[in-house]
Amino acid sequence: MSAPTEKPTRETIIEVRGLLSQFGDRTIHEDLDLDVQRGEVLGVVGGSGTGKTVLLNSIIGLKQPEGGSVRLFGYERDTLTKAEAAEIERRTGVLFQQGALFSALSVLDNVASPLVEHTNLPRDTIRELAEMKIAMVGLKPEAHHLKPAELSGGMRKRVGLARALALDPELIFLDEPTAGLDPIGAAAFDDLIRQLSDDLDLTVFMITHDLDSLYAICDKVAVLADKHVVAKATVQELERSDHPWIKEYFLGPRGRAAHQSAA
Repeated sequence: MSAPTEKPTRETIIEVRGLLSQFGDRTIHEDLDLDVQRGEVLGVVGGSGTGKTVLLNSIIGLKQPEGGSVRLFGYERDTLTKAEAAEIERRTGVLFQQGALFSALSVLDNVASPLVEHTNLPRDTIRELAEMKIAMVGLKPEAHHLKPAELSGGMRKRVGLARALALDPELIFLDEPTAGLDPIGAAAFDDLIRQLSDDLDLTVFMITHDLDSLYAICDKVAVLADKHVVAKATVQELERSDHPWIKEYFLGPRGRAAHQSAA
């Protein structure tokens, strides 16, 4: 009788080990470990002050950890050469919570900016690629020449997402992507992220407090509490957790409503 075929192990593209994050005498993370596999849509949740954005910033290089290690695509963040750092930047995209768009630039120029910075493509090609990314996130050509101040909150997030996708990244980071959106807009944005993840084979690291997003699009959820990741599992597995914060979060009134909505 032949041995059963082993399922292939997916590549780990984010590996955090023993992370220590501090601000003065205050310790945010201590001995924090986290792995994210290729193709995974990971939601990151936690109470106020648990350092969700600090973790994101430590991974993308905006904050230097006080201890531990961060590896992206197999590269050690602390020892990156200039060429390796540029490669990682090309392979990742970031959507910050408020979009972080350049206020003086049009939608088209905002989305084109990573292509201008990281490629030597002809201007016409850059314009065509930027137009393609704008269409990909569901915006019409009429938006191309608008400035960020002329956009609704949902449109700003879509433009920010289009810019994050400009270089065809393998990995995108989303910081509270549905914050400030009405329920219909938030659901539409969730659908967009799931569709893009499936169509483009993206790996997604998403900080969120939106329970509907967790149920709708996340493969796994990492829970920050007690200064580290106390669980990484499916929503269904977390619903059975005995951890006090996890029980309150997923089994409270809003959690039950999100569960019923997803059923």
